[in-house]
Amino acid sequence: MSDKTAKPNTQEAHPSGAPWRNFYGRIKGKTLKPAQERDLEEILPDVRLPGVSWEENPERTPLDLDAVFGGRDIWLEIGFGGGEHVAAQALANPNVAFIACEPFVNGVATLLGKIRRERITNIHVHPGDARDLFDVLPARSIARAFLLYPDPWPKARHHRRRFVTPEHLEPLAKVVRPGAVFRVATDIPDYVRQTLQEVPPAGFTWTAETASDWRNPWSDWHRTRYEAKAVREGRVPHYLTFVRDQ
Repeated sequence: MSDKTAKPNTQEAHPSGAPWRNFYGRIKGKTLKPAQERDLEEILPDVRLPGVSWEENPERTPLDLDAVFGGRDIWLEIGFGGGEHVAAQALANPNVAFIACEPFVNGVATLLGKIRRERITNIHVHPGDARDLFDVLPARSIARAFLLYPDPWPKARHHRRRFVTPEHLEPLAKVVRPGAVFRVATDIPDYVRQTLQEVPPAGFTWTAETASDWRNPWSDWHRTRYEAKAVREGRVPHYLTFVRDQ
């Protein structure tokens, strides 16, 4: 994603009561196709995870996930891009409930098209900042989490914008269960370095025992468009598996 983003708002509070949180990524890209516009209007209201927005839930009351998901295990994908992976996982695991989080409108529209065409019924979407979602997820409610090809922010002065920082990892650690798996995929060596530096202190153990554990994709892996681009351009994917400490 481009570094050419608006300066963060420095006010202390939003009119809704939400704190101003610096957000540096893109919200919208190319003009949406008519079918994508329709999906945002017709599909998103039915699959949007209720109670996350500050307008809906200004008190930040924890969500009643049993009421939404019927007691099923919940897997969370943070920044799903075009939705290739989360859609494939949802189809392969019909008894699991998925929360798919992505602020980029074009990516949301792409996933909605997959949900419509494949008639996927076990994905709920949060089309916004993961930090707002973490505010209202109950503690120890997530059984598995995915962070796949996150924004690399390659310039050193921008590394604090990466997801693998305490601002994101500490609330993530609170909402995942002990023993929950956290998967991270990236093609950026320095992102690997920062991930291995920051994730274990947040309460996770890296499970790799040999090089093949991070060089080879997971057995149920579904390649994303970002990985395909990385491979075409000669970059090497890394597959990092962590487990939440007890």
